Amino acid sequence: MKSSFLLIFMAVWIISGCSPAPSIDEALTQTVLDHHWETFISNDLEGVMEDYTEESILITPNGTYMGLDEIRQNFVNAFKAFPAGQATLTLTESLAVKDIGYILWEADTPAFNLTYATDTFIIRNGKIIRQTYAGVREDK
Repeated sequence: MKSSFLLIFMAVWIISGCSPAPSIDEALTQTVLDHHWETFISNDLEGVMEDYTEESILITPNGTYMGLDEIRQNFVNAFKAFPAGQATLTLTESLAVKDIGYILWEADTPAFNLTYATDTFIIRNGKIIRQTYAGVREDK
């Protein structure tokens, strides 16, 4: 009787698409967070894109970007807004808790200041699978 119940439970588990929770490496979350920040402030498009997969989703006030092509275009535009050598970006907080990364930052660019900017990341297997961004912008 017990073995029948176990087999039924496992069959339902498999059919429903459930799988064991992935192991979470908080140190890897922090490593991805650090890599993302360093490549972002360096305007390193290829480096930034290493952090994403085709299944990644980035949500910003300007739109939702799904997959590598759309996320790449978002960063092409971001690097125009934060030109290398002309923009100062300052990281004020960086936290990794389990598979969640959080950064708080500000920026001074030729065209505007970001007095408050924040990103939240869900990181799995060394990749950003979900990200949100918001910022307070003051035009010059």
